[in-house]
Amino acid sequence: MPRVGVSLILAAFAALVLIGINETGYLRSRDALTEIDGYTRTRSDVSRLLQHVLDAETGSRGYLLTGDPRYLEPYNAAVAEIGQNLDNLHKTYAPGAPELATVSELTRNIQRKLAEMDMSVRMRKQGNEDAWKFVLMTDIGKEHMDAIRAQAAKLINSATSKMEAAQDQVEQSLRFSRIGIAAVALAGLLAFYLYLRQTTALKLAGEQQQAVLQQERDLLETQVRDRTASLAELATHLQQVREEERGHLARELHDELGALLTAAKLDVARLKSKLGAANTPDIGQRLQHLTESLNSGIALKRRIIEDLRPSSLSNLGLTAALEILAREFAERSGIEIVCTLETAELDESRQLTIYRLVQESLTNVGKYAEAKQVDISLRDYSNHVEVEIKDDGKGFDTRSARPSSHGIAGMRHRVEAAGGRLTVVSRPGNGTRIAAVLPKPVAPTPAPAAPAATADAT
Repeated sequence: MPRVGVSLILAAFAALVLIGINETGYLRSRDALTEIDGYTRTRSDVSRLLQHVLDAETGSRGYLLTGDPRYLEPYNAAVAEIGQNLDNLHKTYAPGAPELATVSELTRNIQRKLAEMDMSVRMRKQGNEDAWKFVLMTDIGKEHMDAIRAQAAKLINSATSKMEAAQDQVEQSLRFSRIGIAAVALAGLLAFYLYLRQTTALKLAGEQQQAVLQQERDLLETQVRDRTASLAELATHLQQVREEERGHLARELHDELGALLTAAKLDVARLKSKLGAANTPDIGQRLQHLTESLNSGIALKRRIIEDLRPSSLSNLGLTAALEILAREFAERSGIEIVCTLETAELDESRQLTIYRLVQESLTNVGKYAEAKQVDISLRDYSNHVEVEIKDDGKGFDTRSARPSSHGIAGMRHRVEAAGGRLTVVSRPGNGTRIAAVLPKPVAPTPAPAAPAATADAT
């Protein structure tokens, strides 16, 4: 433990020193590069300013010599840019900088040069030939240009010398960083050596502990796998028991409650016929209300029975049962249902699985989807069937589904218990698509027929 503590302290110290050296070199280099960038822009501004002055002089002299107004276009453009260049150049230097005096002198010389060119151009426009030719032949323009070039060269040289100083600073920072990083690397190697010694001592104990943990993980995975299989079998069994209890309850309601309600309705009909003329309006009204109540009870009984165990599935088949389910849902919810159903040969268990899948999907659509149309399709293939329920509702994010939402989990378990696969595809705003693929039951192989016995000739 003391050696580990020393190693950690050395590593932390080396890291801090390395960070300090790196940050110091970075800050100094960044400041120097910023200065280099500023001096580079200054040189560019001065060169651009000088170029615009030359462009203005070239344009003015072209106009003076030829009288062609087209030469005034580059002249005017250059004059317009010169003012902006001078403003930028003044902003480049901080107040009190020694270069500001040179910039001011350069500005005055440029203004004199511009005034000279403007006067020559105006006299040329006015037709004063002798005046503009006199100005053109004098050395005034040359003196102004020489002064402008000298001051521009002075500013460029000043910026160049400062750029070189900043470059030297960057080189010094890099040299300092190299030396510091080399020293820290040596310290890091020392700390790494101590760490390796300690690691080698702990490696064997770690491997032994890892082997014990791996054995425990394998045992835990086996237990989890067995428990998951047991829970899946239990869930399948409870689902089957639930369906059986639903079927039993549906039969009891159909037989017992149906008989009672039918008998009560017949008794009311006999009472109405027995009373005949003695039937007062109040009694007739009460009998009519009783008849309507019995009719409502019979309808409620039928609806409960259909929810528990759809009789249409047993009597009419899967296709007809799905069409009835879709039509009743459309009447209740006002959502348009489009069915594309093919007849498929399936056993009762798989038919009930598909029916419950569609029923649960429609229930979810009615509760959450806010859809306008639902497409239900059943496609029959040689060895499997595909069921798809697709809506145009608001959809949801399948990755952030609430853990308390057991509807999809129940559908998935029901489909997988039948040997199939369930797929749920949905995105917010793009509706939901639920698709299931269920294998067809394997038909039993017929036993080979026994060879017919041949009768002996008598």
